Amino acid sequence: MTPFRIDVPDRDLDDLRDRLARTRWPVQLPGDDWSRGVPVEHLRELADYWRGGFDWRAREAELNAFPQFTTSIDGLDVHFLHARSARPDALPLLLTHGWPATFVEFVRLIPLLTGAFHVVVPSVPGFGWSQAPVEAGFSVGRVARMWAELMARLGYDRYGTQGGDLGAYVAPEVAVVDPEHVVGVHIDGGLGFPSESDVAQMSAAERAEFEEMMQWAGAGVDHHALLRAAPQTFAYGWQDSPAAALAWLAQKFRDFGDVVDRDLFLTNASVYWFTGTFGTSSWPLYDTERTTWPVGQKAVPSGVYSGGPALFRRLAERHNTIVHWPEGNPGGHFVAMEEPEAHAADITAFFAKVS
Repeated sequence: MTPFRIDVPDRDLDDLRDRLARTRWPVQLPGDDWSRGVPVEHLRELADYWRGGFDWRAREAELNAFPQFTTSIDGLDVHFLHARSARPDALPLLLTHGWPATFVEFVRLIPLLTGAFHVVVPSVPGFGWSQAPVEAGFSVGRVARMWAELMARLGYDRYGTQGGDLGAYVAPEVAVVDPEHVVGVHIDGGLGFPSESDVAQMSAAERAEFEEMMQWAGAGVDHHALLRAAPQTFAYGWQDSPAAALAWLAQKFRDFGDVVDRDLFLTNASVYWFTGTFGTSSWPLYDTERTTWPVGQKAVPSGVYSGGPALFRRLAERHNTIVHWPEGNPGGHFVAMEEPEAHAADITAFFAKVS
């Protein structure tokens, strides 16, 4: 375990500001508001703030307030945060971030959890300061095995796992590969989401629910299709133009329905930019054949932050032992960034049931 601190060189900050200042802005295409994508006026305002108002050094200091380390696992250097509780008997909790988030997803959540948990937040390979996979076929299962090894190295014999988005796939898989040590799995949502193969067994009311949900799921830019088809093509723009990278993140956070504090949003964007990981972070999408939803596991109990209608629970219970299924919790896709207090309370409530 090697102690780590973020220290972005001044030349990289100057380069970012210079590139933003020299952006070749397109004209606004005809259409209403976001109907053609991110509006020019919206992105110019955000880019101007990133260049002249956003204080990276203050955000860097905020991130460095968390103890950070790197270690080599399965041939890859892994960056992680490790915030211990003042309680020696606290339950270790492994948090896995989503895409296109980074470990920044949890910076406002961690202080709310350390009263009850020792919190471990690794950066997924290819994100931030974790080394990118060097061959095709890298999988969620491989990440889960790496996380189990990380928790063993930290000396944790029993622990919980939690995540949303990409983390909602990783968290159950950790229980699959390490059931002797994982006490429970908590994910933000998506467990039990129906597929086309489930339609034949649905009631008329459930089928109406499904059709409404599919309208929501199909909205926005289909990043799965784009990144399965040509991630290298898009990576040139993200790597070279901070405006292009910013537009991509703004589009996806909008598609996900998230309303995130501007400085937090730009801290996440800055981590991608300074580490050059917009392209390498897309591996979970280009190494999948089709869009799927988290299935889960029955090795340990499961809970969710946002359970959804009865249809979801019925389907989730095929593959999971559900012990926590609240409805009506606030927040969108990246709930840790939007509603950290509610998120922390729900995580704490779930693990109180299983530990």
